[in-house]
Amino acid sequence: MGDRYANFANSGVGRGVVKRLGLPDPPRLRRHRPGDPLTNGPVLLGAADGGRLAGPVGKLLEAAGVETTDTADEQVKYGALVFDATGITDSGGLRALYDYFHPVARSLMSSGRVVVLGTPPSAAGTPREATAQRALEGLTRSIGKEFGRGITSQLVYVAPGGEAAVESTLRFLLSGRSAYVSGQVIHVGAGNAPSPADWDRPLAGKTALVTGAARGIGAAIARVLARDGADVIVLDVPGAGDALAGVANDVRGRAVQLDLTAPDAPERLAGHLIGLDILVHNAGITRDKTIARMDESRWDSVLDVNLSSQERINDLLLERDLINQGGRLIGVASIAGIAGNRGQTNYATSKAGVIGLVQSMAPVLAGRGITINAVAPGFIETAMTAKMPLFLREAGRRMNSMSQGGLPVDVAETISWYASPGSATVTGNVVRVCGQSLLGA
Repeated sequence: MGDRYANFANSGVGRGVVKRLGLPDPPRLRRHRPGDPLTNGPVLLGAADGGRLAGPVGKLLEAAGVETTDTADEQVKYGALVFDATGITDSGGLRALYDYFHPVARSLMSSGRVVVLGTPPSAAGTPREATAQRALEGLTRSIGKEFGRGITSQLVYVAPGGEAAVESTLRFLLSGRSAYVSGQVIHVGAGNAPSPADWDRPLAGKTALVTGAARGIGAAIARVLARDGADVIVLDVPGAGDALAGVANDVRGRAVQLDLTAPDAPERLAGHLIGLDILVHNAGITRDKTIARMDESRWDSVLDVNLSSQERINDLLLERDLINQGGRLIGVASIAGIAGNRGQTNYATSKAGVIGLVQSMAPVLAGRGITINAVAPGFIETAMTAKMPLFLREAGRRMNSMSQGGLPVDVAETISWYASPGSATVTGNVVRVCGQSLLGA
């Protein structure tokens, strides 16, 4: 089912009605198409005095063919505003943010991008610097809610020593790939990250496994990873065999029919693998009831599929070195795991567990050169959400800064960014793909 309201609001008649009545105004989002330029206009690059990232960022944008300038012109429409705030060392220095953004706040194109670069507060040299750097989150989240017109706003904390590892993240955030990601805080760690030979196919030569891939978000993940060059193995339960075969044919990959909750599932899965570069844990189920009315089978099945099976599979594949050096483990959480949701105590518990898995395993896997991250989707237009009651469906669509639901491809694009060789120091992150939902953090 399509979003009829959004289609009406973007029609000639609908635009006038929406404006007169002050109704939600869902913009047309700029999504990635192969061959698109990185931005839809020039980038205004600013910096606080003493910043350490404006120089490297300016060079990488220039190498990527992006027009950049450090001189604001209120007559110019910009594709992106990028500000290096790493030089801000106390609260007084936060004035630099106002001085940069105030004159050009209305100069961004529709579907423009705002990216603020900072230092992780934990890496700051003094408490005052840490305080000022933490303050950046309030700015970027507020801009995401103020600017409208499909404009996104992000904060990227770059650890000292990570200056050469930021390109993959900037390319993702500035492009149409991040259309439904806004108000997020991303951490880029110290170290170097190899640039792929071709940024349009950064996953060439990599092998990926996607679970729950027969339809919806899982199928979209498989297709985007294949588009970006990966050899993709798709997995789902035997009952979804026909749909799974269709996805495998689309991506020219292999299909594996397997119930991940079976006692021998990790062993059987290992038998299909030689070595993985990318493992996407997308398989998940819902069995909704309030906890007072929930029978134990609903609780047990959701926790087993959504969380425990991931742990068992990870443990065996890591034990047998079936995740290659430089591998990527990627989980699919949910904003329900952040904000909770009535009638979904089992689901929210499992998805919060996925977040816990990412945060607890990131330092453990770092010594093996393996990253682990997660996406947390909000309201995504799928066959499942199309069956929701009308009121709940419309609330899910409108209660975010984009006033619309996301698409499965939005989740898939975020996962492909995590999977890129250029994201080698991006680990322990949970990025919400929710159009900056009003629910949750």
